[in-house]
Amino acid sequence: MKSVRVVVVGAGVVGFSTAVCIAEALPFCSVTLLAEKFSPDTTSDVAAGLLFAPKFPDIPLERQRHWFKNSFDHLLAISQSQHSPDAGVMLSSGWQIFKDVPADKTPFWSEFMIGFRFMTDSELKLFPGHKFGHAFTTIKCECSTYVPWLENRFRKAGGHVEQRKVYSLDELSSSYDLIVNCSGLGSKTLVGDEQVYPIRGQVLKLEAPWLQHFIRAGDGMTYIYPGRDGVTAGGTRQEGDWRLHVDEDDTKSILERCSRLVPSVSKAKVLSKLVGLRPTRKNPRVERELVQLQGRRVPVVHNYGHGGWGVTLAWGTALDALGLVRQCLHEMPLQAKL
Repeated sequence: MKSVRVVVVGAGVVGFSTAVCIAEALPFCSVTLLAEKFSPDTTSDVAAGLLFAPKFPDIPLERQRHWFKNSFDHLLAISQSQHSPDAGVMLSSGWQIFKDVPADKTPFWSEFMIGFRFMTDSELKLFPGHKFGHAFTTIKCECSTYVPWLENRFRKAGGHVEQRKVYSLDELSSSYDLIVNCSGLGSKTLVGDEQVYPIRGQVLKLEAPWLQHFIRAGDGMTYIYPGRDGVTAGGTRQEGDWRLHVDEDDTKSILERCSRLVPSVSKAKVLSKLVGLRPTRKNPRVERELVQLQGRRVPVVHNYGHGGWGVTLAWGTALDALGLVRQCLHEMPLQAKL
């Protein structure tokens, strides 16, 4: 009989990655995942899903490197396996271009990429007005396929899935011994985190099979990412904006900006328009605490606030969260484990 009852709140790429890590590594735990919304209705489903990373100000760089490397290695292995088409994980090559030479010409994540180098003059001529760029092969992870694939993997590991909205941690305290919070923007109300806020992102899915390489402007505002079932073109970064409806002015702006980078985009057919709210914090929250719930102290592990980098960092922070769960279990009184 499974002795420790663990609940994971949140069904995005971070929630399911964390749930899979726990269920597979700790078979003596009964793991349940609760969420109000599942794929295709999560923020992860809107994500463009191309792997590279930002630099967070207050997290040791070595920890960030581990997050990125562990995620990259995990997805690279999937891309090179028979699971690649089912999981929607594939290699993607292209360019990141800059109008001015950035202060940090060689970002920390560059060593993990395949074939990372500076762009040549002949490559830069393809993008007038740009003075510098990176060329590399990375991974494209289509979350609309990958998250359901993770869910299936979680169920195979004995995990339980339940659709319900969780209004407070109190309502979980009598049914579970340990809570893992992967609720993203929901953490604003669920755990009262005022540091988490939305950055609205709108993207377009285009039918443009002639586009084979990703192109990303260095400021992250404009990008063209070819994928399995179309090209993702973006984007917007509207801080504090909770609107989930499509804004046609944004649609027009995205098409104009992408067409300036690659004129043939103007001939692409728009297949769909999607909006997601990136659950953003100054730094992602991957930590544990003991919370007083219904008269007892319950361990809570947090893993949320990845902003636009959830796909990139999900597996790495999930492994970190698994380590925190292990620490909680080690410190748990014996009666909770029996």
